Amino acid sequence: MSEARGHTYTPVELLARLVAFDTTSHKNNLGLIAFVEEYLRGHGVASHRIVSEDGQKASLYATIGPADEGGIALSGHTDVVPVDGQDWTSDPFTLRAENGRLYGRGSADMKGFLAASLAAVPDFKKRKLKKPIHLAFSYDEEVGCIGVRPMIAELGKALPKPRMVIVGEPTSMQVVDAHKGPVRWNVNVKGRAAHSSMAHLGVNAVTYATRLIGELERMEAELKHRVIDVRFEPPYSTLQVTKIDGGTATNIVPVHCSFVFDIRALPGLRADEIEDRLRRFAEMHCLPEMHAIAPEAGIDIERVNAVPPFGAEPSSEVVALALKLTGQNETFGVSYGTEAALFQNAGAPSVVCGPGDIAQAHTADEWIAESEVANCMVFLDRLGAWAET
Repeated sequence: MSEARGHTYTPVELLARLVAFDTTSHKNNLGLIAFVEEYLRGHGVASHRIVSEDGQKASLYATIGPADEGGIALSGHTDVVPVDGQDWTSDPFTLRAENGRLYGRGSADMKGFLAASLAAVPDFKKRKLKKPIHLAFSYDEEVGCIGVRPMIAELGKALPKPRMVIVGEPTSMQVVDAHKGPVRWNVNVKGRAAHSSMAHLGVNAVTYATRLIGELERMEAELKHRVIDVRFEPPYSTLQVTKIDGGTATNIVPVHCSFVFDIRALPGLRADEIEDRLRRFAEMHCLPEMHAIAPEAGIDIERVNAVPPFGAEPSSEVVALALKLTGQNETFGVSYGTEAALFQNAGAPSVVCGPGDIAQAHTADEWIAESEVANCMVFLDRLGAWAET
């Protein structure tokens, strides 16, 4: 780690170091966190770890400039999605430069932003900052924005609370002030097993699961016409059953069936509406018949993760700042989720703006254009000048 101490890296060099850490969500990220800690320490910046309950992962929070609340946080996640089953033409964890592109897992989503933010630290340190610039690096964003939540819980307590937050997800440096919110449920149906020749003695869990899925399909159709927002693609909230499993043998009435469904909700749609309607359907159209044969039968609907939809206020200070720093006059909405709403709901108004194209995220041979990293450095230079005022 000593090589990181006091060393000034280019953003591409830092990206190469960050990509080299395999921080796939089911693995730990402590090696990367230790590298960043040492790098920051070498530039006179103290940082604070927020460690996961099992001690295998950590978020990192650091402040440059006045050691108080206010200012702006640069937020990004350190985890990446798996490369399993993807056909890469080079080692995913070795950054490869070719024709103006930087290839590697996480290069676009979103270690490019982390690298640029870290590369800007020496410049931030040289400036006479009147407003603090915070770094907020999290874990397990890819599996439900898990790691950022304990960090957010410490803002205003153990950690200084920023006045606003820039989440650097890949937007091609466009200013995003709204996104959909992914919410996921597990549904488990328990019936009663019986020989298939005596089906009337059993309760077919697969049958009742399909009834529930039918109701979800009706809700899906309604969502396509309920609220239309052309800023998003598609312009409505989506609902999909994404996984199903049930039955044990062809001559046994299935006793168990489970499925997973999720929504990508437009700002304004409450996940409770979807869940409450499915529960009412189960209670009215499934459970009475099931219990008439098998009192032990049941339907369990569990919300396993929720990332709230994000919509900045029309008069948002951070949106106006991001437009000024990018030299743009238009904002956009996106269909993927980020940590922005979690920060905003905790009292730190947010915006999404970062280098890279979301179309490259999660793909084989993921890449970010070198020009995108350079554009982000210009953005951060302007941010540093703003923080001096």
